[in-house]
Amino acid sequence: MVTAAQIKQYLDEIQTEIKKVVFPTQVEVKTATAVVMVTVIMISIFLGLVDRVLSKLVAMVLS
Repeated sequence: MVTAAQIKQYLDEIQTEIKKVVFPTQVEVKTATAVVMVTVIMISIFLGLVDRVLSKLVAMVLS
């Protein structure tokens, strides 16, 4: 059974760990978001081109 003292200790440990967390700055968040967006766009374009080329190859083989 969990006691009140154990719950208090657990919550104190959580508070201690939260104080150690370093949250990113607004500039870091914006930079990381931009990097992710550019990466997703580049991969989407690449996969679109690969799909188009493979579709043309399959069409040529089947016709």
